[in-house]
Amino acid sequence: MFEALFNYIENYAKSNLSAGDKKLIEQTFKLRKLRKRQYYLQEGDVNKQIGFVIRGAFRMYSVDDKGHEHIIRFSLENWWVADYESYMLQTPSKYNIDAVEDAELLIISNTQSEELQTQVPAFAGMIKELDKRANIATQNRVHAAISLTAEERFNNLQNTYPYFLQRFPQSMVASYLGISPETLSRIRKASVGR
Repeated sequence: MFEALFNYIENYAKSNLSAGDKKLIEQTFKLRKLRKRQYYLQEGDVNKQIGFVIRGAFRMYSVDDKGHEHIIRFSLENWWVADYESYMLQTPSKYNIDAVEDAELLIISNTQSEELQTQVPAFAGMIKELDKRANIATQNRVHAAISLTAEERFNNLQNTYPYFLQRFPQSMVASYLGISPETLSRIRKASVGR
């Protein structure tokens, strides 16, 4: 169960974990299981833990006054799931996060994460690298949302995260792209015809 997390940390930190590091990580992270459609986080709650996805899929979204969902992020195996603003600042979340499939996570609180960073250099290195990559990904997502056409956003998603198209329903992918399901259907049909 922890092997995927160990590999992830070593890969992103570009350094190896000692046996002692691994034991400390195993003692700190806790397993959490969720059923499909079960909430990891609900709007208004404080996101107290961040989760490393071992198995399953998640979506993070808000719901507007008209009842429309706006998907901000997807998370799959070997990804992290959390509302980072709520997690870091310990403020009520503006988002919901729920399991799209049955899921298993390894969770850790912000305080535990900070302690682990002081005790395990590779974990601290991984966090630093994740922060850097998250900033780049957010910048790219904002750029796509404000600068690209619907077709360009779809092509970008298809090239960057093709597995999203297999793991998530078309309505969720459309919400993530900021387009209607009908527009997504039309774009997908046109891309198949090329």
